[in-house]
Amino acid sequence: MKRLEQLFENAMWNSRRMVLLAVVSSLLLAFGAFCMATIDVIQVLGQVFSYLNLNLVGDARLTMREEIITVIVKAIDTYLIASILLIFGLGFYELFIKRIEKAHETDAAPSLLSVHSFDDLKDRMAKLILLVLITEYFQYAIKLKFTKALDLLYLALGILLIGGALYLSSYTKIKDDTTKGDTNDDSPDSREVAAQKLKGSA
Repeated sequence: MKRLEQLFENAMWNSRRMVLLAVVSSLLLAFGAFCMATIDVIQVLGQVFSYLNLNLVGDARLTMREEIITVIVKAIDTYLIASILLIFGLGFYELFIKRIEKAHETDAAPSLLSVHSFDDLKDRMAKLILLVLITEYFQYAIKLKFTKALDLLYLALGILLIGGALYLSSYTKIKDDTTKGDTNDDSPDSREVAAQKLKGSA
């Protein structure tokens, strides 16, 4: 019975390796997204050279300028999506499989792979998704035709909401860092205060 229990527990524990399917898929999707964004960049560079043509004037230049900015925003958006997929794959691998030792030998690991729980991965993904939504909003704002004062009011309201979302995300990060700092505070002053509290309670 004990042997059967051990085999079952080993099977359950090894089932976490199914996450490798999600890891490989997300890395492949990230590679595809990087390729798409790079193609958009090459395309926009060709349009920039056309924009430098001095014979291009009036509405034609204005239209091309809007097209160039739109493609630039799309490229940024796609790069952000690729980054989300990359961090998702790396984070899932570290959470379910093992620590990527080679990555932690580099200076980029603390900022890229500081994922110790689902909450860390969720927060990192949420911030990147917020950036994607901001670029999407910017892309649609460029295409809008402002014919009434109410349109400008809606644009200002959207910018205000974006600013509020960025403030809340940064405030949450500062609060979390402060909480972690208080938890990990092992300075002589903190130990002395703790000793005094313990002595007073005794």
